[in-house]
Amino acid sequence: MAILKFRVYFEEDDSIYRDIIIKHIQSFLDFHETILKAFEFDNKHQATFFRSNDHWQKGREISLEVYADHSYKMAPLLMKDTSIGSEIKNTNQRFTYTYDFQKHWDFLIELINVSKDGDAGTEYPKITRTEGISPKQYGTKGLLGEKFADIEEKYDLSKSAEGFGEKGEDGEDVNYDEGGSEYADEQDL
Repeated sequence: MAILKFRVYFEEDDSIYRDIIIKHIQSFLDFHETILKAFEFDNKHQATFFRSNDHWQKGREISLEVYADHSYKMAPLLMKDTSIGSEIKNTNQRFTYTYDFQKHWDFLIELINVSKDGDAGTEYPKITRTEGISPKQYGTKGLLGEKFADIEEKYDLSKSAEGFGEKGEDGEDVNYDEGGSEYADEQDL
């Protein structure tokens, strides 16, 4: 039984990727679910794979289901009925994967290794490598929210406040005005 190792790149940043190993007899549905898990996405949206060439041109479509609002040149294969091995046409096989047709989360997939025997104790498919921080599926709001960003912008919080100083080399207090210039404290005069 062949074990296929794929590298799944986030299309917008190729430094963000996941390596996934899967049996050649497993389905594209298994692969789809593992990609979502690897990038911490939910499983609530439409999805499709395309067999691809070296230039990432889309070929045969392997879809989660036949979508009524989607136009097809040729009826797609279904993920649950299509094994990964049946769509491997060469040793450098590529696929594209789109998740959530509204947001267009696009991924580029390359076959990077084929081994004849799997590990008896390993459950497939399996995520074997994670590089880069996964994009947030629904965006993100800071823990402090937008109000903090407004405060931070209004008041330059990177400078120390007037009246607060540092100890100088000789142990005396050193104070800075708003422009960052040193001044003497009234008590020092």
